Amino acid sequence: MEILTHSYPLDRFRVVGGSSLQGDVTITGAKNSVLKLMAVTLLAKGSCTIHNVPDIADVAMMAELLERLGCAVTRDLQKQTVSIDVPETPGYRAEYELVRKLRASINVLGPLVARLGKAEVALPGGDAIGSRGLDFHTKGLVALGAEAHSEHGYIIASAPNGLKGAEITLDFPSVGATENIMTAAVLAKGVTVLDNAAREPDIVDIGNFLIAMGADIEGLGTPTITIRGVEALSAADHTAISDRIVTGTWAFAAAMTQGDISIHGARPEHLELPLEKLVSTGAVITTIPDGIRVKMDRRPSAIDVSTLPYPGFPTDLQPFVITLNAIAEGDALVTENVFEGRFMFVNELLRLGAKIRVDGHHAAITGVKQLSSAPVVASDIRAGAGLVLAGLVSDGVTFVEGAYHVDRGYPNFAEQLRALGADVTRVD
Repeated sequence: MEILTHSYPLDRFRVVGGSSLQGDVTITGAKNSVLKLMAVTLLAKGSCTIHNVPDIADVAMMAELLERLGCAVTRDLQKQTVSIDVPETPGYRAEYELVRKLRASINVLGPLVARLGKAEVALPGGDAIGSRGLDFHTKGLVALGAEAHSEHGYIIASAPNGLKGAEITLDFPSVGATENIMTAAVLAKGVTVLDNAAREPDIVDIGNFLIAMGADIEGLGTPTITIRGVEALSAADHTAISDRIVTGTWAFAAAMTQGDISIHGARPEHLELPLEKLVSTGAVITTIPDGIRVKMDRRPSAIDVSTLPYPGFPTDLQPFVITLNAIAEGDALVTENVFEGRFMFVNELLRLGAKIRVDGHHAAITGVKQLSSAPVVASDIRAGAGLVLAGLVSDGVTFVEGAYHVDRGYPNFAEQLRALGADVTRVD
């Protein structure tokens, strides 16, 4: 299975400024859900099929990780499915060479400990957006009766006598920790009550898949999740929810380019606050039978935003609100409360002529009418997509290096932009 790496030959986007994006896009399954759903299949012997799977590099990486653990993985790009056949006894060691590329690989930890009583998972890599400690994950497993420690770059966890239900309160509603604790607790003896749990739609999606496999879970989408352990789970099929971050990306793209995009497959109930913010910029958002339409016929107005865990404004959409504010009318303040490294993206926007001052967790932005083209470098998935959109509201030609980042979260990004009328190509 081919994995996209830093040496990918067409690793730059060539973006010609001045396009107003017009047309239709269709949203596929949520990256932040599908990768975790794939990890969840480790909890049961047999074949699971996940539907609505996006054609992105991260899915290929997770598929290879599962294959290394002994699973048989089949992807059908045409049908947007991935089928995973899990053996009676999968492997328990997730090697560094794969884990370092994919943050979501940490999600095999909970299922492996629950199913096998042991796991060795390399400390993961992923996007350069700041420190994301795994203490919440290991503390949760320890509370369930496991032993867990870090050694030689691996998290090593064991529960030879099985896991036992417990009352666990997270200091922060960590999505990854909520997922790992939930997937471990479903096979624990007794009842687990997880307080201050993450509430993201992805958590609900994963929980619903677990329930389809036979788990007993209540409280999904609330701060308190109750899990009653069962003896075993069975393989099941599941359709992933649509990607709210990709939906938000196209919504902001329409607003900043003064465009008109119909976003099919969108779930507006998962993006209530971002869509409210877009309306404040002057965008007109209407519902269509299978999604939303976002239209902007003037220069956007600046908006203040603070990122917070769901249902707050998503940190993954922060690069797009900063890019919009960079060409908006007025001044804005964007506060990052989740990942401190997100503002690395600002340094590249400054190269494009944006007027931004960063002070700790705050970015003060004064909008200019148009950005100025320059070569820039993407540091993560959302920064890469944001810089491409910044190129669309710049004069001249902008080159965005690090296109492989965007491949990890957006299927056929350049092709979709061209279908909307943009002049965006991949170049060597």
